[in-house]
Amino acid sequence: MTSNTNVGQPGDTSEPRWKTYFRMRERRTNTKTEIIAGMTSFLASAYLLVVIPSLLSAGGIDRAAATTATILVIIGATLFMALYANMPFVVGPGIGGSVLVGPTMAAVEHIPWQTGLAISFWSSVIFVLLTVLGVRQVIARMVPAQIKLGLGAAIGLFIALLGFKNAGLVDINAKSHALMLGSFNSGQAIIAVFGIFLAVFLRGRKVPGPILWAILGSTLLGIPLGVTKVPATLFGAPHGISEIGLQLDFFGALKVEYFPYLFAFFASEFFSTLGTTLAVGAKAGLVDAEGNMADLGKPFLVDSIAATISPLLGIPSATALVESATGAEAGGRTGFASLATAALFALTLLFTPIALMIPAAATAPALILVGMSMFSALKRVDLENFSDGLSALMMVLLTLVSNSFGTGIAGGLLFYVIVKVLSGEARQVSIGMYLLAIPLAYYFWTVAAH
Repeated sequence: MTSNTNVGQPGDTSEPRWKTYFRMRERRTNTKTEIIAGMTSFLASAYLLVVIPSLLSAGGIDRAAATTATILVIIGATLFMALYANMPFVVGPGIGGSVLVGPTMAAVEHIPWQTGLAISFWSSVIFVLLTVLGVRQVIARMVPAQIKLGLGAAIGLFIALLGFKNAGLVDINAKSHALMLGSFNSGQAIIAVFGIFLAVFLRGRKVPGPILWAILGSTLLGIPLGVTKVPATLFGAPHGISEIGLQLDFFGALKVEYFPYLFAFFASEFFSTLGTTLAVGAKAGLVDAEGNMADLGKPFLVDSIAATISPLLGIPSATALVESATGAEAGGRTGFASLATAALFALTLLFTPIALMIPAAATAPALILVGMSMFSALKRVDLENFSDGLSALMMVLLTLVSNSFGTGIAGGLLFYVIVKVLSGEARQVSIGMYLLAIPLAYYFWTVAAH
């Protein structure tokens, strides 16, 4: 964790207006720490510029156009989060939505990507309505405290697994689809392990930004190992997005047979965003003892609007990214960190080859270490209480077996209601939780298992 030195002293009235706007003194941070946090979040999430377009291209979406659209969405949505919500979150297209549109709906189910993007759009419209009406905030507050505490561990597991897979340290068995150890002598694995050791070494000596240096060090080591591909040119003009922008089949997406996909988009986005916001907020010290965050409606409004606009540009709904946890770990506490992240992504429009040079394996150390550190949330879960502890642990387990923290969170909530009823503690469950259990049960019955 970086040291928050140079924070304004009591009685110091010379603080610039922009520092007051970002409430740096109140959140006990400073400009240097926020910039390092923003750079860390950028480097940890830059691999999405390769992954998202690659996934979408599997469904027929132009890869070059998708790369530009991805950058534009991240810039606009993250700036919105920085200036309106003042939160250290990166907002951009998630892997889950991209997998649904590209490899799943378009490539396997043969649903045109124009229809897939429209389904994503309509689910986001519902998102906006629920946000404006305050329903999302109500649901966030009625989620039991023990489940909220378990969110951090569930998302931490997902982040760490993502890092292991990016490094090739964990693979998926082609026959059983079970997780298995990968190759530890590959170039990807070597630079990932090097980055982990480098981050631990630097953090033990209290060097600022150890995760940032680990990513950069791994990227450099990847050059002689052939993992990091040095571009022939540093400059690259962005590709246009006319091939994919405003190409949605709005009315075709409203067919009855597409309703399960609509619900899949909605449920995944709802619970992944809820979990990311609360878990990263906890990492940044922005939640209270009950796991609630002040002004929760602001980041919810940002991600719901971003989720609605991004399909219009040709990519699935944007959401608060789990990689934001790396910035929070580096000390990010305000929207200034997000401002720095957005600025770096803006530079990639002109220097895309440099951003694409960072291999996914080089970001693995950040994801692994941050994910593992989020397991500390479990120590606050009352594991002695059978119903509370079992529900939180089930959420973590479902995240592992489903490879989706959205599904894990939804499962944890449903399991909580069931266990409370079976344990004779039905009166401890709110009416709202019983109502929420109905669509969750439908989700698992019709969508999550497929």
